[in-house]
Amino acid sequence: MPDDVVSLAMQLMAVPSVSGDEARVIDLAERLLRDLGWGVRRIPVAPGGRDCLLAYGDRPPEVVFSTHLDIVPPWSPPRLDERWLHGRGACDAKGIAAAMICAATALRAQGVAAGVLLVIGEETTHDGARAANRLPNSCRVLINGEPTESRLAIGTKGALRCALTVHGRAAHSAYPHLGESATMKLVRLLAELDTLALPVHPQLGPTTINVGALAGGVADNVMAPEATARLMVRLVTPADETIAVLRRWIGDRATLTVETTIPAVLLGTVDGFDTEVMAYATDVPELSNWGTPYLFGPGTIHVAHTDEERIALDELRAAVGAYERLAVAALAKERAAVAAHG
Repeated sequence: MPDDVVSLAMQLMAVPSVSGDEARVIDLAERLLRDLGWGVRRIPVAPGGRDCLLAYGDRPPEVVFSTHLDIVPPWSPPRLDERWLHGRGACDAKGIAAAMICAATALRAQGVAAGVLLVIGEETTHDGARAANRLPNSCRVLINGEPTESRLAIGTKGALRCALTVHGRAAHSAYPHLGESATMKLVRLLAELDTLALPVHPQLGPTTINVGALAGGVADNVMAPEATARLMVRLVTPADETIAVLRRWIGDRATLTVETTIPAVLLGTVDGFDTEVMAYATDVPELSNWGTPYLFGPGTIHVAHTDEERIALDELRAAVGAYERLAVAALAKERAAVAAHG
């Protein structure tokens, strides 16, 4: 039989919860938390039962464990073998949610003012985290959960989503001199990306750019009147710095449309954990009112969002104790800092 953390993870994973359709898993999580003796508050995000959950004990939480219950499609059910828990959400992030719930429950029994914040919408717009951030609280430490290979993240890169659009002039492809190919212009422009001097951070490393999607043209016998590239930039400095580099680079050759930005974040650390920089973005920037942020979780991001998503059972079980140690150490560090400043 699965032990508590594995069983809890499998129950959460058994309910489909693609971003935007999280109501059923939130209902389940609320029942599970109440069965474990937690008080639970729903935090409305959007109609249709799209809520976040805050689990609390007898005292307002000083340390809150937070992760997300939404997943990227397609959903796949949990499957267990001798070494692994397989299925969507195994490591990103329902397995993490289960470990956090078990750790917080153990800490509560030890008299620690712990809580659990389960959010939605992390994989898309971060609307759940933004709603949770508006809730008044006195929390001092936020431990966010993402698959960090059981390393404590010293920082995460930010993200910039933008579109690069080039305009041409349509003409019959047999007479190219009468038109101007936007697709050809875009290809030539994108070939220059590797030559850009992008910001570098001493801890977070280099800014990187991915050309995620290309679209343009109307037919193979027509000079393309328009072409667009969608870019995802992993930020290590304020977004304005990289946006300025991009605008100087393209000049009047294209139009840059900035869609969303998530800032890079430096995170709290404590002794006793291996550390690493995480290149992906998280909910942490949207949870700025919940205390000093830490980021830790079992599993690897390299299988998240794939048909191979899984988490090692030993690592999942070990995460419960790791979360307990991290919470105690982080709270001690906060109290020492307060005492040092009078």
